[in-house]
Amino acid sequence: MPDQIDPYKILQVDSEAEDEVIQAAYRRLARKYHPDLATTPEAANRMAAINAAWELIGEPAKRVAYDRKHAVLKTAPVSTPGSASTGGGSAEAAGRGGSTAGGGAASSSSAGARSPSGGPPPPGTVSRDWTSGRSTQGSGYEESMHSADGFGAAGPPPGRPSGTVLNFGRYAGWSLGEVARMDLEYIEWLDRAPIGRNYRQEIDEILRKSGRRKSAEAAETDRRGLFRRR
Repeated sequence: MPDQIDPYKILQVDSEAEDEVIQAAYRRLARKYHPDLATTPEAANRMAAINAAWELIGEPAKRVAYDRKHAVLKTAPVSTPGSASTGGGSAEAAGRGGSTAGGGAASSSSAGARSPSGGPPPPGTVSRDWTSGRSTQGSGYEESMHSADGFGAAGPPPGRPSGTVLNFGRYAGWSLGEVARMDLEYIEWLDRAPIGRNYRQEIDEILRKSGRRKSAEAAETDRRGLFRRR
């Protein structure tokens, strides 16, 4: 009988309860179902179960042994009635299926990963042009994806070149004179940028001719006139 009962359920306590809680529960139930207080046959059977439960978990050492034993039983695999039969499809049969020719769950899953011919699965197909704009030969780009070599975003120069030809930026392939006729603000930006230091003299002449930059004497004259007006 002790192996077939749940002492925690009989004593109406949780399996995580403290030892003092179990002891108090036993005393409360013993006073309720003791033969001297309750003379019915049902009470006598209940008291016998209470005593059996106390024998299992009443003392700390016995409780630890009981919990350890039942923890192992809970983790042990449970066999079903069809596990011993050959056609029951049990876990044991499924474990042996990988080595049989008939093919259990393991063999069927491994067969699904193979190609119909029985060899390894074919590699995934990837487009040769998976990178946007990437050429299929070498490391260049498709001609339709960028301007011709030597030209920036502005395209080919308009003609009548004058001055140094730029080899960078949106006006790559244009001369400074052509850029000045089309985009004088770019010349002013180039004058302020470090990359335009090599062209500082030409840029200065272009800005003076266009009236965007005054000579030192004219600037000083304007400065003196400004103070006179003030």
